[in-house]
Amino acid sequence: MSQLKIGDTAPDFTLQTNNGGTVTLSDLRGQNVIVYFYPKDDTPGCTTEACKFNENLKAFSAQNTIVIGISKDDVKSHDKFAGKYGLNITLAADVDGKTCEAYGAWVQKSMYGKKYMGIDRVTFWVDVDGKIAAHWPQVKVNDHAAEVMEAIKAAQAKAA
Repeated sequence: MSQLKIGDTAPDFTLQTNNGGTVTLSDLRGQNVIVYFYPKDDTPGCTTEACKFNENLKAFSAQNTIVIGISKDDVKSHDKFAGKYGLNITLAADVDGKTCEAYGAWVQKSMYGKKYMGIDRVTFWVDVDGKIAAHWPQVKVNDHAAEVMEAIKAAQAKAA
């Protein structure tokens, strides 16, 4: 579970991305950034979540918002995943897990009585100033992208 709170400065990161790029969070100041952590490329829940964010990409862009999905999969895996599903969102490779740890997304999990370490499905909204504006710790993949979009629209309508 993340120790980050609303208003905290989001931990900076520079990670390799699909399509041979890199992304540095601090370079994105002036834009909203949705940083979502997911366990594994091309698995059912992760695919649904990525496709839902991808379907809403134009709407996020219209709200001055970038979407970045982060897992411990490598760039080659991200490229294959993005290609298979036609994803245009940025997928960042946190192979060493340091970004997952900084955001509290690397947690102990339990399945069939076995404990193991894995990525918690969690999302952060980093605002234009690099601060945590919202945090979704218990993500339900089907409605999640729409829920995040509504939060951004509501905040921007309030600010207008």
